[in-house]
Amino acid sequence: MGRRPKQPNNALDALLLESKMSHKGLAARVVRLGETRGLDLRYNHSSVSRWLRGETPRQRTAQLIADVLSDALGRRVTVSDTGMEPRQKADADGALRLTLDPVDTTRRLAILAHDDLEHRRALLDAGFDLAAYSSAALRWLVAPRTALSAADGARAIGMADVEDIREATRAFKVLDNRMGGGRIRATVVDYLDGNLVPLLHGARCTEDVRRELFSAAAEVAQLAGWQAYDLEQQGVAQRYLVQALSMARFAGDDGLGGEILAAMSHQALWVSQPSQAIDMAHAAQEAGTRAGLPILETEALVLEANAHALLDDPAACSQALKRASVTFERGGGNTPPWLGYFDQAYLAARIAHCFRALGQGHTTAKYALQSLDMDERYLRGKAFNVALLARGYAVQGEVEQACATGREAVDRVVMLHSARAVTYVRSLLADLSDYEGVAECQEFRAYAETRLPALRRRASLR
Repeated sequence: MGRRPKQPNNALDALLLESKMSHKGLAARVVRLGETRGLDLRYNHSSVSRWLRGETPRQRTAQLIADVLSDALGRRVTVSDTGMEPRQKADADGALRLTLDPVDTTRRLAILAHDDLEHRRALLDAGFDLAAYSSAALRWLVAPRTALSAADGARAIGMADVEDIREATRAFKVLDNRMGGGRIRATVVDYLDGNLVPLLHGARCTEDVRRELFSAAAEVAQLAGWQAYDLEQQGVAQRYLVQALSMARFAGDDGLGGEILAAMSHQALWVSQPSQAIDMAHAAQEAGTRAGLPILETEALVLEANAHALLDDPAACSQALKRASVTFERGGGNTPPWLGYFDQAYLAARIAHCFRALGQGHTTAKYALQSLDMDERYLRGKAFNVALLARGYAVQGEVEQACATGREAVDRVVMLHSARAVTYVRSLLADLSDYEGVAECQEFRAYAETRLPALRRRASLR
């Protein structure tokens, strides 16, 4: 695969527009300023065009550009403001830290999205960091909040522009649920990199609009992380979720912050870190209480219950499920759109996961059946739940039903680009391993591995 073309330098473009300076004018001023510092430079309008296309000059030149623009605009412009910060400073692990500075968070998100689009090996090879989420959640809960002020960038925006971002995010989520994270993740990250990052850097807006902009950006970053998680790119997912949490914090959006913490808990369950999942679920519960969102509290409680089940603690699991039932009944009409997926069917699916972890096949199947009464737009979720039902049958020893239901799950999974969906089928095959001598089981395995060649690789989830 060839390298992705360089990304346009939207930050520099915005500064040139604000300064009303031509390409030729910028080049001439850079050359003249360089002469005063003993430099013999040869730049022209073509050089500026290359910079705008994403070419990064030497740092001494980048500093000259920043100084020229500072003089033209009558305010300090940094190299970072010009979009020419050296990429070698872009430590991928920087995105695992929740910062207290909105400018720093924006910079980290920009670097992360750029490196993601460039398929940087250091990022793609990053595994799940056991300390990152606990540290981020602690800072989110206890560190002093940083109030966002009005922004004085080059591009004026209002609430209508923020609503456009939210509308695009809703469309991305529909496609994600229908096709799986792999089909449109690059589009989402490209939108984040090419549309949102320039606004976060260069918007001119009121304090209220800026808060809503950060909230909308947090939702897009969360989606990018969720899609990476769906592809089992665990380290990439963590980085987006931490930066999404940071954005939500600056926006003062406790509800969305709690939803991101719940996503972290979900991922921790997936990678077999139940103790960390409990910590994240507790933080999400606190956020749900702050935001007055009983449904968010329910989501966090059922994730906590799932973690207790994985730790083989049925009493703690039962207690968390009882509390989840109470908060679910309290759920009102103020549920935000990004939490609209959490209904009775989704709750049933999460409860089924709890009982599968406890090895109770009959109860797993009972709740998995209830979960199938779900919104048909969630094709990926339906595939998950059909596979979960088959697992419930398998644990009971109902091999024929497990295999028949498993075939339906396979037929659904092949329509998706979702590594998690494949893992659901792989886990079903693991549940059926005690019946490998049964003809139906052998036929199902052959069918599944023919239609999903990825099943021959990697281990199943618990």
